[in-house]
Amino acid sequence: MIPAGAPLLVLVTGGTFDKEYDELQGRLFFKDTHLPEMLRLARCRLEVRVRTLMMIDSLEMTDEHRRLVVEGCRGAAERRIVVTHGTDTMAETAKALVAARLDRTVVLTGAMIPYAFGSSDGLFNLGSALSFAEVLPAGVYVAMNGRCFAGDRVRKDRATGVFEEG
Repeated sequence: MIPAGAPLLVLVTGGTFDKEYDELQGRLFFKDTHLPEMLRLARCRLEVRVRTLMMIDSLEMTDEHRRLVVEGCRGAAERRIVVTHGTDTMAETAKALVAARLDRTVVLTGAMIPYAFGSSDGLFNLGSALSFAEVLPAGVYVAMNGRCFAGDRVRKDRATGVFEEG
């Protein structure tokens, strides 16, 4: 059993969470992670370390990228880990983490709207993921919009943009 209140790691992979909008070119891009600002705004009182693994759209995520996520979790000193991830392939990365059989609590989360837009679901999803990581036993989970799913039994309904068991 992992004790509540133990240090927590947030691994950043990019995704909509961290996208910025270039007004001149009308495109989304990556700069730096918003995680430290989000934790400050949320008045997070957990002991959290943030580590950026990559800053990519999850549609560009390959098996090699997923291997880096697995190795980032496996090599972490922390036993509780939140992974920020793009929503399009989050379920695939969750399944890769389940297959790795890590003896840790790993919670993946993301956002449908970039944090920088101000009306993002990202802050709520991050808070939920941190809370789930604090209380759930070792395993892999996906936390989106207040719900939590087993990492090997989750899918994104692309028609509605909602995560569901599956």
